[in-house]
Amino acid sequence: MIYTNHYESPLGSILLAGDEEGLTGLWFTQGSRYSGLGLKKDAVPRETDYFEQTKNWLDIYFTGHDPGFLPRIHLVGSDFRNRVGKIMREIPYGKTVTYGWIADQIARERGLERMSAQAVGGAVGHNPISIIVPCHRVVGTNGSLTGYGGGIMRKKALLELEGVDLSRFTVPTKGTAL
Repeated sequence: MIYTNHYESPLGSILLAGDEEGLTGLWFTQGSRYSGLGLKKDAVPRETDYFEQTKNWLDIYFTGHDPGFLPRIHLVGSDFRNRVGKIMREIPYGKTVTYGWIADQIARERGLERMSAQAVGGAVGHNPISIIVPCHRVVGTNGSLTGYGGGIMRKKALLELEGVDLSRFTVPTKGTAL
């Protein structure tokens, strides 16, 4: 069974989804490319312990602080996407990494000479649990803030909230990340 709930954030309404194991989705409901992607129509609105944990986490996060804990989450997807999600969860609050850095991590783990940063970009871009699995902390090697399904202005706002110095980054003026 899939459950849903909602959260009102300073950056817009958020749709939460989960199953018996934990949170499976967190999307901005407006201006997001993948909001509710894969969510079945028979999902049931409900309050759960992990939705309460998630709302508490978001309350702390949106005050500009690292919550210091993670709500119970359940990454659903391919092994590759779940591995990228696990690496993203390890990116410290207020820090950024590049798509290439994540690709290098996976290549080393798999004993490969290299891994496609574009493949990593696809996994990051389809991350179903935004903010908590912090895809907004992944940036282009050239310093571009590209690639956030919730919109580039939200990515910028989330990084600013975390105290990231954005002067070293560029904001794309055209493309799918806007």
